[in-house]
Amino acid sequence: MNTTRRETQAPSVTTDREIVISRVIDAPRELVFEAFTDVRHLSQWWGPEGFTTTTRSFEFRTGSEWDFVMHGPDGTDYSEWITWTEIVPPERIAMLHGEYRGDPNAFESVLTFEPDGEATRIEMLTVFPTPELRDEAIEKHGAIEGGQQTLGNLAAYVAEIVRAGIVRKGAED
Repeated sequence: MNTTRRETQAPSVTTDREIVISRVIDAPRELVFEAFTDVRHLSQWWGPEGFTTTTRSFEFRTGSEWDFVMHGPDGTDYSEWITWTEIVPPERIAMLHGEYRGDPNAFESVLTFEPDGEATRIEMLTVFPTPELRDEAIEKHGAIEGGQQTLGNLAAYVAEIVRAGIVRKGAED
């Protein structure tokens, strides 16, 4: 199930600048969280459908950065930059995301990972500097659909890891 807004919370002061996307992923929270901690995982699923990612540099710790290029299905390259502002394993990741370090249009994202039985509910809250930048991200760049596709790619990736783990375990018996 995907949602694009917080359904159970009172509106925040940033509501007109937010995009909220959530999804239940059929995998343990620790595995879903781990998919964000290692570049070899991120490069397998990050981005909307049809995109690939090339990492220039990556270090997953608070204050460090991920510098990468997303390659669109039409051949367009998009320079991207993320700095990790908070990491609370396996519960929360906060980041600042722009096209480059110091980007005045960079947006903040907070990902939360909540157990949902044997699955994980991930919520991605993105807050843009202005309502206009949020609207542009939605209308020009398809941010809601792209975010839903990205979480779908994550779900498919961790499902494959879970399946491979079961096969390996069964093969060892």
